[in-house]
Amino acid sequence: MFLEQDPKEVTRILFQDFPVWMIVSFYVIGFLAIGVFLYGVWAQIRKYLRGVRSGAWSPFWPRFGQMVGTVLSHRTIKRRAEAAGRKHAWIFYGFTLLFIGTSIITLDHDILRPLTGLEFWHGWFYLIFSVVMDVAGAAVIAGLLYMMYRRKWLALPRLDYTRPDRSPGDPDYDRSFYRREDWAFLWTLIAIAATGFLLEASRLVWLQGDPVVWNYRWFSPVGAAIAWLMKGLGLGPDGAAGLRMGLWWFHGMLALLFIALTPYTKVKHIFTAMASLMARDPQAKRRMPVADVDGERIGFSLLTDFSDKYLVNVDACTKCGRCHEACTANASGYPLSPRDLVLSLREMANDTLSHARMPAGPIEVSGEEVNMIRPETLWSCRSCAACVEICPVGVEHLPMIVQMRRALVEAGEFDPMLQPTLKSLQKSGNSLGESKRKRPRWTKDLDFEIKDARKEPVDVLWYVGDYASFDPRSQKVTMAFARILHAAGIDFGILYEDEQTAGNDVRRVGEEGLFQALAEANIELLDSCEFTSIVTTDPHTYNTIRNEYPDFGGTYRIEHASALLERLIREGTLPTPVNLDYRVTYHDPCHLGRINDGSEPPRQVLGRLGVDLVELRRSRDNSFCCGAGGGRIWLADPVEMKKPAELRAAEAAEIDGLQVLVVNCPKCLNMMEDGVKGTGNEGKFRVMELIELVHEAMGLTPGAAREDDEAGATERLETA
Repeated sequence: MFLEQDPKEVTRILFQDFPVWMIVSFYVIGFLAIGVFLYGVWAQIRKYLRGVRSGAWSPFWPRFGQMVGTVLSHRTIKRRAEAAGRKHAWIFYGFTLLFIGTSIITLDHDILRPLTGLEFWHGWFYLIFSVVMDVAGAAVIAGLLYMMYRRKWLALPRLDYTRPDRSPGDPDYDRSFYRREDWAFLWTLIAIAATGFLLEASRLVWLQGDPVVWNYRWFSPVGAAIAWLMKGLGLGPDGAAGLRMGLWWFHGMLALLFIALTPYTKVKHIFTAMASLMARDPQAKRRMPVADVDGERIGFSLLTDFSDKYLVNVDACTKCGRCHEACTANASGYPLSPRDLVLSLREMANDTLSHARMPAGPIEVSGEEVNMIRPETLWSCRSCAACVEICPVGVEHLPMIVQMRRALVEAGEFDPMLQPTLKSLQKSGNSLGESKRKRPRWTKDLDFEIKDARKEPVDVLWYVGDYASFDPRSQKVTMAFARILHAAGIDFGILYEDEQTAGNDVRRVGEEGLFQALAEANIELLDSCEFTSIVTTDPHTYNTIRNEYPDFGGTYRIEHASALLERLIREGTLPTPVNLDYRVTYHDPCHLGRINDGSEPPRQVLGRLGVDLVELRRSRDNSFCCGAGGGRIWLADPVEMKKPAELRAAEAAEIDGLQVLVVNCPKCLNMMEDGVKGTGNEGKFRVMELIELVHEAMGLTPGAAREDDEAGATERLETA
């Protein structure tokens, strides 16, 4: 057996039986490959430096540590795609080990031996090294074969690169070159790994007469198995010698070509993804970048307006399609795919910024030309942040979209339907065109008075919001919440007619100047009041006051109504609610659940109400947007398209015996009731606000939450 030989003698002669000219040729080609690689790296860095400097990678070491943890754990890749994440980990760790192994060989053969006479690539180190390399190579091949299976046989829709913002006749519609690139990448890696095994197998057959080599062959288990097969097929040492030489050159040239082309192909995502993860803003889904409204230009109208971070972002995209799949606008048939938007920006950057000389004149981003971002694409966004949430490499699609919207608004290139809304916001501080005096009218239908927080101190300042103040359906919820707070003995007040919209949708629609004016006025008003904390029933308001007002000097303790209700019920402050014998499902508002991690308090409230909660297919941070966000509630949806709320209502209708679709946002309430009607589900189940359920369970005004229900729905519930 192999133990008859001293393992210390076992090694591999790197250029065994190679003539000098071959060795010299290999090193010359190798240095040329490295030169091409380094030039490509410089060209990419030059491209990024032509953007605005962001400083996004500081502080370096904490960000570096977080990035390493993310990369090593693969947690962002495994989310909602466990199998693909595992196989990617096989490829990643296998490739990493193969790279380390190649570096070890280079260190031993090309540095330590010639400079110091030291060598370590022999004996037990070499044998363990061989086992590890074989396992790594096998893992890479297995992972790559799975990725091929996903593309060819599973044919996942998200891996279809045809563009929703283009027509079949457009020159950039198909993007078939990305499919070709994917397959070239997969086959090249498989070829490198497979020829490595074949090379080792042919070496073993060639040296089968050397006991030091042959008797230790099983320390290269895959190579040894292939060698056994080769011998069984009649391959002898002489034939193996010729085969080895051919495979050596094919394998070596393919590996060097792979290295040389790395900065120019999909492969560069290995590096750009890490840079993107380092630069990632953990608040990117919650707050938009602050713009200098007094500057020369607002937003991104030119490619050079993008920061170096965003230019790295677009190169980091791996085209995995998770953002494409998660996008509410895309699912509803609108001309927006976050992935395609990013790829368009990438192609523009590669065509204009990567060359030694930039094109003369401005490089405009928005327009109708090839690779330009069409305005209708930008206006399709709901700002639900599903794309930012799911991206495994930290691409921040939403801030880029908002920045491009800002430029369109600045240039006056926006949907005409926005004009009256923006004027109303400027004039009266709300989006519904209502007089400021009407804002507190709902309070007159209460049998108690609500404090005026402008005039007297309160413990809790309730920031009511536009829809909660003016929309007739939402007003019922608003009054219900007021009764709950009153019953709980909460010392609360409102701002009456001085309240204005917090500005969440104003900012996301791109009107940064108006947003900042609203924010500054609201902060001044809030600072003039005396209170301990703020509560709001509107997740959009909650997000803006919590996450965006601090940039303008307004830092407050704020909670959403659902969190307050959960705490009041848990602490026994509210009257003991009765169990509600309803079968319900819960729709997570984007700005509460996904954007602000507020998924659990509403569910805890529902649990305390005793309802039978059945989760929707998409929930919590994977919730499907109702379609109201990003200013879209102010714009009409084309008749021929399915509204997002209709898709969501249809999803709810899949639940057997559903009685109530629970929402937790005034805008969601408005949109989902329309969605239920639009899908023909009126009378099958009803839409209720979480607050209405608590209100009913407390028995404050029995049946008040049901006044607008259709007779059919009432009859069904009574039967149930």
